[in-house]
This record gives sequence, structure tokens and C-alpha cells, in this order.
Amino acid sequence: MPRSADASEARAAVRHGRQRKSSPLATIGKFLVAAVAVVAVSATAVAGVAAVDLAKSVKPTAHLAGETPGAPPPNIGAIEGGVNLLLVGSDSGDGNAAYGERDENLNDVTILMHISADHSSASVVSFPRDMYVHIAECANGGDGRDKMNTALTYGGKDGGLACAVSTVEGITGLKIPFAAQIGFDGVISMSNAVGGVPVCITEPLDDAWSGIQLDVGTHELSGSTALAFLRSRHGVGDGSDLSRISNQQIFLSSLVRTLKSGETLSNPVKLYSIARAALKNVTLSESLANIDTMVSIASALKDIPLDRVSFVQIPTDQSGDGVVATDDASLIWQALQNDQAINLTATGKYVVTDPNAPPTSTDAASEPATPADPSADPSATSPGVVDLPASVTGQSAAQATCTAGRPLENQ
Repeated sequence: MPRSADASEARAAVRHGRQRKSSPLATIGKFLVAAVAVVAVSATAVAGVAAVDLAKSVKPTAHLAGETPGAPPPNIGAIEGGVNLLLVGSDSGDGNAAYGERDENLNDVTILMHISADHSSASVVSFPRDMYVHIAECANGGDGRDKMNTALTYGGKDGGLACAVSTVEGITGLKIPFAAQIGFDGVISMSNAVGGVPVCITEPLDDAWSGIQLDVGTHELSGSTALAFLRSRHGVGDGSDLSRISNQQIFLSSLVRTLKSGETLSNPVKLYSIARAALKNVTLSESLANIDTMVSIASALKDIPLDRVSFVQIPTDQSGDGVVATDDASLIWQALQNDQAINLTATGKYVVTDPNAPPTSTDAASEPATPADPSADPSATSPGVVDLPASVTGQSAAQATCTAGRPLENQ
């Protein structure tokens, strides 16, 4: 099987073969967003030859429930209406022996991206891997209650992505027509194609489990180092998956700012490299495995202001060896169902404002925030922006933030 990362990089990223509890890939959300945005630009910059090459690079597709095979793609230009797209990160290693023995296929990262119908905002919601949920009808018997990251396993080799989609549809009440799945090698290839993502550290980060050591300061992360950073749990926050999500959102917000910079968007070679790396390493649903479709989604994304791209973590309470969503999670689903932009009032517990970042101004075109009404009809479309309570943490792409490492003596 072809590999998109060489063995030395893979070994550097994974120091221990069997690490099922420390192996998510939260880069998946915005790397795919990057991919579709990049295709939009590179399709014209690199022209027909590039388009043919990209089409040949697409991996085998996955079929979702209710999907119509062979449906014609939309015309080039911004896709009409809103978009719901699920992205999952698998910890299986895709058979690459460099990652050690990995006998399970878990979606240790599950991210939902919602683009509003008027293309003025995007919300990216991270589902904790250990959150107990109902795994839809694909649970193969039993009551279907299990942790979020088991959906790929329950769905099997050919139906794992579809099972993850059905599970999130059941939780959120949203229809999700697009989906994608990425693995370790894909993260390495994508971060290399981007050319590195700047991430600042306010306390030394040292994690022997993921194999990363970073001193205080700003680091350009790519390749195996980016993978190790995104997988690090022991080296950040309180060592839990929840603090790791906040850490990953720091990376993703920086990635969005990097991709929207003039240097990246004006470089056809870099843009094409990102698009090609995405299509070679990401398994797409049939509905998404078309360059024209990706271009149309990208066109809806490219003009969204940074302060209207929100990264959201579902609020949870402890439950046995996992967590469960609190009642406030329903405010997230209601906002997305109503097609409202999200305004977060609290960042993650271990997120630090970058002291060297220039001040940012609020977009003057942004609408005033309106409180979410728990009794509102979720089928009704409401204008405005929803202020979520402090129990719902995250950040916008406009916020420059840093991560603080966890001392070795606390690991």
C-alpha cells in the first residue's frame, strides 16, 4: 500500500506501538477545509492538467445512507445554501507498520463543520472521543450506547464513516450529506503541504507518549512534529482528552489564519500541493469525491471573516470512565439547526492569549448577539448571532492563542 509519509517520520511521531488512548488527529477538520478552499483557487491557477491529476488522486469513496450515487455535482461557484460536513480521524494507522500494532479502528477525532446558508459564518464542533452517545442502528445489536469513538468500529470496514455520520445526525438533529476520514499519514502529508503552522507555547511541552518536546516560544509545526503535537495528551492541560481538544483548536485557528494569509493564497504551487495531499490521503463520501463539489464548498468558505469561524467543544460531565453531554449542548444544536452564527464567551481552561499577537478588531459587519431560546422551534430559521454560555468553550479563528505545557512531574 502506498505511504504518504516515510517510515522515519512515522516512527518519530509514534514512540509506542499500542497507544489507543493517546492517538487522535484533530487536524482533520481544518485540513479538509483547507483542502477544499485550496482546490477552489488551484483549479483555476493550475488549470486542466492539475484538475486531471487531482481527480486521479482521490482514494476509494464511502457511501452514506440516503446518498444518491452518481448525482451530478453542482456548477462551479459557491454551493447553494448551507453545508454540514463530518470529518473523522482514524487511529488505525492504515496498516503502516511504523505506527506499531494497532488492532482497532477508532474515530478518536470527530468534527462537524456547519457553513451557514448565507455563507457568513462557519462553526466547527469537536465531539469528545469518550463521550457516551447512541451509536445509531449501525451498532450491530445491543442498546447502541457506547463512546463516540467506537462508531467507525461498529460500522465495519466499509460502513464505518456512514455509521459515524448517522450517529452525529442522531445527536444533532442535522442532516449531514458530506463526510471524510483521514489517518496518521494524511496528517503528516497535509501539514507538510501547508508548509507549517505557527503555534506558540507559554510553558515547556514534553510528552514522551507522543514523542514531542517544545520549548517556550513560537514553533512552525509540520510533518511528524505536527502529528505528535495534535496527539499529545499527557503533555498539555490536565492530561485529559478534553484539554487536548482545546490544544488542538489552538492549532486549527492558527491554520485558518495561515491559509487565509496572502502568501499562501497567492502561491499556486503551494495551493496545488495542499489539494493533492488532501485528495491522496483522505477517504471521501461519494457526495464529496468530486473536484467541482469541493470547489463549490470552498467558494462558500473563502470569504467568511475570521471572527465568524468558531471552534466549539461540547460541554460535558464525568460519567464512569467517560463523559456525557450536558443540557447546554442542546444550545449548540439549536443554533446550528436555526442556521445561526455562534459567539463563544469562554475559551478552553488551558488556553492562553498570545502576548505577542497584534490586537484584533471586531468585524463591523457582524450582527449583534441574540440569546438562544431553549423553547424556540429548531426548524425555524432565526437571524443574528447566538451567545453561548461559559460552559461551552472554544475560540474563533481571529483569536491568537497559545498552549501551556504540563510539567513532567504531573504526568
